Amino acid sequence: MTDRNCGTIADAETASQCDRDGTFTCNRWLTKTSFSEYQWEKGIGGCICDSCTGDANQTSRRNNANSATFLNQDLDKPFAEGAFRWVAKGTYTDGQRRGEACVCKWFKTGHVMETHFYDSDLKTSNEAIRLITKWNDAKLIDRTIKVNLPEVWVFSKKSGEWAGKKVLQEPFIENYQKFNSNSGWADDSFPWARVMQALSHFSYHMSGGITLLCDLQGGVYKNGVVLTDPVILSTTREYGPTDLGSQGISSFFSSHVCNEYCRKEWRRPRDQNRYFKKTARTSMEHHVPIRPSRPHMSMGPIYE
Repeated sequence: MTDRNCGTIADAETASQCDRDGTFTCNRWLTKTSFSEYQWEKGIGGCICDSCTGDANQTSRRNNANSATFLNQDLDKPFAEGAFRWVAKGTYTDGQRRGEACVCKWFKTGHVMETHFYDSDLKTSNEAIRLITKWNDAKLIDRTIKVNLPEVWVFSKKSGEWAGKKVLQEPFIENYQKFNSNSGWADDSFPWARVMQALSHFSYHMSGGITLLCDLQGGVYKNGVVLTDPVILSTTREYGPTDLGSQGISSFFSSHVCNEYCRKEWRRPRDQNRYFKKTARTSMEHHVPIRPSRPHMSMGPIYE
């Protein structure tokens, strides 16, 4: 067996098909997080998923596929890692992205609260899309910023030890680089990096001082940037273990110097003290239960 197939969730309790005008034009089974509570309660009928409605569709970069394949060696030896996830590269096998590269991400040894983390990741991605859509609408630059919107997929029954395993699935990003972190570190050495700093500041201003989008990383393309795995810092600490709360927001502003892409009227917090050591790595403060899992996976750190 040289590969393992990964397909979207199609469980009646966790997914629904998006239907337009009585025909399956959208033709995708989507997780519950793709719908608002009101949309989910309506059931099938009318193309109502976020992918088919609103300007956010111009900001989100989606799978637009239902299956992908991954080589055994790519799963056994992931090519990259984040703060608490492994990343393997594969290929879409159908849909609009058939033949294109993709990635799947799963949680490292020691993290067992997968459902909680998946929900947190999807919630963060959707809030990032909302904030970045506001940035794009403001037309502060002449390029578009997009963000990968992951979906929870599961490996098929023919995938051996991987059968039934959930992963976060999204398109592959070329020319990956990191622009800032969630602890106040930033690379201000080139224009796009300064744009990302301005985007973080903008998100705080537009949210009324409630949230700040950061840990921005991705690839620079001809028409703009595609981001992945953003972090939301919030005063309510509702965006998972990388949400460092108000102290994280203060730490960002402790070293943020407004640049040519910022606006002087954008708000800043009163508290601009540093509470976290600046590091390019994604910082986490919450602790979770652990259990042994896939101990043969051991690679050096690759900074997100």
